[in-house]
Amino acid sequence: MKISQTSATPTATPVNKNIRLLKSSLLALCFTTASIYSAQAAENWNGTVLGFEAPGEGMLGDMMGIRPIIEDHGFHYQLGYLSESSYNAGGGYNHDKHLAYIDQFSLTFTQDLEMYTGIPDAAIEGNIVNRNHNDNLTTKRTQDPRVGINDIAQESWGGQSITRLGWLTFGRSFDDRKLHWRIGMMNKNQDFDQIIPCDFQLLSQCGGKSANSMTWYNWNKHYWGTTIQYKLTPELTLKTGIMEQNPDASDRKYAWSGSLKGARGILLPMEAELKTKVNGLPGIYNLGLLYTNSPQTDLSEGKTQSVGATDPEGYRKHSSTWFMYTGFNQQVTQRGDDPNRGMSVSYSLGLGDQRSNSIHYSQAASMRYRGLFDARPDDWLGFGMTYIKMSNHYRQNQENLNDIYQVDDYGNPLYTPLSGHSVNADLYYQIKVRSWLILQPDLQYWYRPGGVKETQDAWVTGLKAIVTF
Repeated sequence: MKISQTSATPTATPVNKNIRLLKSSLLALCFTTASIYSAQAAENWNGTVLGFEAPGEGMLGDMMGIRPIIEDHGFHYQLGYLSESSYNAGGGYNHDKHLAYIDQFSLTFTQDLEMYTGIPDAAIEGNIVNRNHNDNLTTKRTQDPRVGINDIAQESWGGQSITRLGWLTFGRSFDDRKLHWRIGMMNKNQDFDQIIPCDFQLLSQCGGKSANSMTWYNWNKHYWGTTIQYKLTPELTLKTGIMEQNPDASDRKYAWSGSLKGARGILLPMEAELKTKVNGLPGIYNLGLLYTNSPQTDLSEGKTQSVGATDPEGYRKHSSTWFMYTGFNQQVTQRGDDPNRGMSVSYSLGLGDQRSNSIHYSQAASMRYRGLFDARPDDWLGFGMTYIKMSNHYRQNQENLNDIYQVDDYGNPLYTPLSGHSVNADLYYQIKVRSWLILQPDLQYWYRPGGVKETQDAWVTGLKAIVTF
């Protein structure tokens, strides 16, 4: 499939039709759900059982009275530590045993400016993340290193041991707080695709699927932009914005940089988010679309033509790309009269342009239960499964490379394994040892790691530790 950039007559390609269909679907959701769900107002909406639990008192308490003083002056922060360990208990590409360990410190803060200026919801928001060890079990043991990663056993592995600015933005509200505007060096986690928490250690079960677009980044990487959120009703929020699309944002030189150097275009996100109640229990739903005008090299040809040093201008190019995501997170049971105990179920789907995205689509389903045991009302039990389908264009490139090198033996180092689909699962039990300390052992099962059928299925055990200061 190819989009001509030189034709003088616009052509309705299947991709353009898909984009128009997704846009139409998004607008339809925005306006129809407003009337359908307005009768089910999310009054007293409580997202605790959905995984949006307010943090408890930190290890340092009120810091001998210092914290209340700075909070009285409008400065609110969360300082935390997280570590994730993974061990290849069986199977995988490399059977040599290895315990992989990573950790990070994070500081997220908000400086309230409304109390000084009177501007509604005026605030400066920031995030700084320090990551260490760069020890990734997935690339070292679980999957064949000759293919790209499509999942990670330690979701907080972000490459490199480095300290980064995650975001630094200014925001405020208008129109009786219905419209919220944000501008600065931002991250998608501030506005978009935040209906599912990141509690699992398996990356594909962590949050929504929009990060699979590979056009914007999670958590500790920033890019320039501006966004708006508008509450069409108390339950339905429409979100959009315009952001820098910079493939080089992961480079070390951009960790603290405000430069636009390396930007290839702009990213236009649109999302509808609905908070409601079903049978009196809270739920949250979303539908989003990303579009970028950043030029894309077709996956089926880029690497193939690079073999033999052909002219890069000869690569098949596409003038844009898109990504659609959707999902829900719904509480389905309540334990007695306690609204903070019960079970929730969630589902997320990401669908990419397989001409330029190595993952065609991925879908994840999960279950969470808070307070399963009366003696442990604050503990969590979670189980999730993910299905990942790799792009046909990505696979075509792998086949082309094997034709060029004239190899068809998986054991040959020159052979490029063919990626198809994979299924991964994660089971965890989260123990709240103290209000400030969480320990979370987990067990992962990887079916066809990396989507390669020749790679043995893998068992991975893990341990996540979270400390709130």
